[in-house]
Amino acid sequence: MNQSQTMNNFQPSQQRIAFIHASWHADIVLRCLDGFREEIATRGYDPDLIDVIAVPGAYEIPLQAKLLAKTGRYASIACSGLVVDGGIYRHDFVANAVISGMMQVQLETEVPVLTAVLTPHHFHEHSEHQNYYRTHFVTKGRELAAAADSAMSLRWQVLNS
Repeated sequence: MNQSQTMNNFQPSQQRIAFIHASWHADIVLRCLDGFREEIATRGYDPDLIDVIAVPGAYEIPLQAKLLAKTGRYASIACSGLVVDGGIYRHDFVANAVISGMMQVQLETEVPVLTAVLTPHHFHEHSEHQNYYRTHFVTKGRELAAAADSAMSLRWQVLNS
């Protein structure tokens, strides 16, 4: 293979990724990063090129995603958070605003913004739910990495065809 063919191939190991996570329920939400790092490495990406950014809560994710996307440094932005039902309707509005905001960011910046912001109904602060979601977020992290891989590759193909 000559050098021009090599330069025209998508190179996962060269892609910088931002991983934004909400600080609320960090002991659960950061398990997503564990699964993400594990899976993204198996796909040929360099885990050292993942910049991890904490924001106060899920509501702050879209703005941070937009600021990061506008830098041009990132091939994708992965987001993780947990918006829980605290017995009031507010969680529905927050979840909708976060997801809509992330979609708007990727449409405006053309940088994939992927989500593992979960909004479980009836989440309780007891050990059974906490243990379940700690495990579930690892799975979601792996799925998020698979989606990021596909989105980055597809974007690269479109921009380089």
